[in-house]
Amino acid sequence: MDISRKVVIIPTYNEKENVEKIIRKVMSLDGGFHVLIVDDGSPDGTGTIVKKLITDYPELLHIIERQGKLGLGTAYITGFKWALNKGYSHIFEMDADFSHNPDDLLNLYAACVDGADLSIGSRYISGVNVVNWPMGRVLMSYFASAYVRFITGMKIMDTTAGFKCYTAKVLSAIDLDNIRLKGYGFQIEMKFTAYKLGFSIVEVPIIFTDRKVGSSKMSGGIFNEALWGVIRMKLRSFIKPYKPLN
Repeated sequence: MDISRKVVIIPTYNEKENVEKIIRKVMSLDGGFHVLIVDDGSPDGTGTIVKKLITDYPELLHIIERQGKLGLGTAYITGFKWALNKGYSHIFEMDADFSHNPDDLLNLYAACVDGADLSIGSRYISGVNVVNWPMGRVLMSYFASAYVRFITGMKIMDTTAGFKCYTAKVLSAIDLDNIRLKGYGFQIEMKFTAYKLGFSIVEVPIIFTDRKVGSSKMSGGIFNEALWGVIRMKLRSFIKPYKPLN
């Protein structure tokens, strides 16, 4: 019998076209997943849609509403702290726009059941599995991961991936208040911290499909933060070395 408690954290900002569909899809899976929406005050009414759905999924669907657009990293950290406090054993990250296939949640969970401390839905572990992205963005993403591997020494192929399953022991071991990067660099820093702490990390192949409705949150500022933030992150690891738990 599976007695684990699983929650999927989905940050949202102006996702009214997607949020109900993604919630209903996750709830339909045969895995006993709960969902936590962390909404950054979406002016399009995303939060209102979620709150109406709670009556359909009492005790399974939850929402944290924040005042204003505070960033991807802080949204996840807020969700992580909530999930740990509620006693969840497996905590997932997933986008609201169906670029991550909810069916793959089962594969990410299976990888952790098989021994991984952190499983990553990887676009690049078995070739380049990206659909509907312009070639320039594919190349930028692919070589960004190569750059991160070069700087950090991690062997992870998809270092910027945002589709993941953490076991509670990983998030409990990480000083979440000390995570500096807030945009897409947050995804890199979390992986790097888990890697330096000695946790087992497994990449699970996925097919990433760009959003069909709504607008991307990617910007030049987010990219620059990741570019230079990785170097600063690596330098900090020399100044204050991580102590592996194993």
